[in-house]
Amino acid sequence: MAIPLAKLLISAMAVFMLVSVSFATSEMPFMVVHKKATLNRLKSGVERVLVSFDIYNQGSATAYDVTLVDNSWVKKTFEVVNGNTSRSWERLDAGGILSHSFELEAKVKGLFYGAPTVVTFRIPTKTALQKAYSTPILPLDILADIPPTDPLALRILAKYGSLVSVISMVVLFIYLVATPSKSNAAKAGSKKKR
Repeated sequence: MAIPLAKLLISAMAVFMLVSVSFATSEMPFMVVHKKATLNRLKSGVERVLVSFDIYNQGSATAYDVTLVDNSWVKKTFEVVNGNTSRSWERLDAGGILSHSFELEAKVKGLFYGAPTVVTFRIPTKTALQKAYSTPILPLDILADIPPTDPLALRILAKYGSLVSVISMVVLFIYLVATPSKSNAAKAGSKKKR
């Protein structure tokens, strides 16, 4: 009974591998969308958010009618200063890269969590639009009170930090070599008793 079960499992694995190889070699676009947001505080106390996208086609076929729509920026909280939150391209060839960016001005102070952006594209072999989601962004602390940093301490740390760490490692090594281990001390004590 174990032999027919083993033959069944082996044949199922072979079929699975053949099917997965056929999917791996099929010509389809594979979109990787990277979303990045950086904060920029201006002197006037205004904070701007620069949002940039990189869309990579890692597949082996061209994607057509590529559309990026980013609706995660609420109008009450942000105002578009430069660029648009949506963009369309006619095509993205296999191995190609598209980039898009826009700038927002923050109106409200607080923590903001952005949702992933949706990129839709068309494949000639399928009638339905395909979707790809971007990477999520880290939470943005907009108009946060930043404690002042001491530039002198940062300069001293940058200048002497590596030297202090090397000296401390050398001292630790010498301490470990110079101090006898407890097992050696116990052995020495047992030898004296004999």
